Amino acid sequence: MPTTRTLLACSTLLLVAGVCIADDFQPNQSEMPVAPPEGAIVLLDETTNDFLNKHGEAIDWPLQEGVATSTRGEGRSNHIVSKTFFRDADIHAEFKLPKKGSGNSGIYIHGNYELQIINSVGKEKLDQGDIGAVYGFAPAMVNAGKGPGEWQVYDIRYRAPRRDENGKITEEGSITAWLNGQKVQDETKLGEPRSKYHPYRYNTTDYLKAIWEHQKET
Repeated sequence: MPTTRTLLACSTLLLVAGVCIADDFQPNQSEMPVAPPEGAIVLLDETTNDFLNKHGEAIDWPLQEGVATSTRGEGRSNHIVSKTFFRDADIHAEFKLPKKGSGNSGIYIHGNYELQIINSVGKEKLDQGDIGAVYGFAPAMVNAGKGPGEWQVYDIRYRAPRRDENGKITEEGSITAWLNGQKVQDETKLGEPRSKYHPYRYNTTDYLKAIWEHQKET
């Protein structure tokens, strides 16, 4: 296995702020790790760690050769959040699930919307708790998940909901996502967060991206 992978027993994690329309979004996921495109903000690799824990302190996830492995924390979760603020963005993340357990985790955007990471191999009828789902909004269009121990890749195009000065949504946001070469979300509309697990309730769309775990190694 190449040692240049990066994030979650996660591989490369990139952020490109400012995006185009979803119709032109068809990333090449045939090879990993992916070199950062021009203008990308690298959040985690062998030389960069742009994350803090939920208390604003240094993360305690083990980091080795650019790979971060999630760990159990006090209470329900030990999620990490990026220092970088953004609104709209393209997000690229490479990850793998542990060989034992479900690997239940996810990529939270603005602390409100979660792209599921979990072992759903072989499942035919997908729900909002399976890999590729936007938790609380939509299951994946297809089961594109790979087995435990295999590197996987998400490419996510996120457009944040627009809000007025009182925090009320005036225009819904959207997510288009590709997982392992297959489109799993196609401009899924986003209103107020629906997951009871979402870690932030500040009604802001200029906030953080989080890597979330439920006491499961990823």
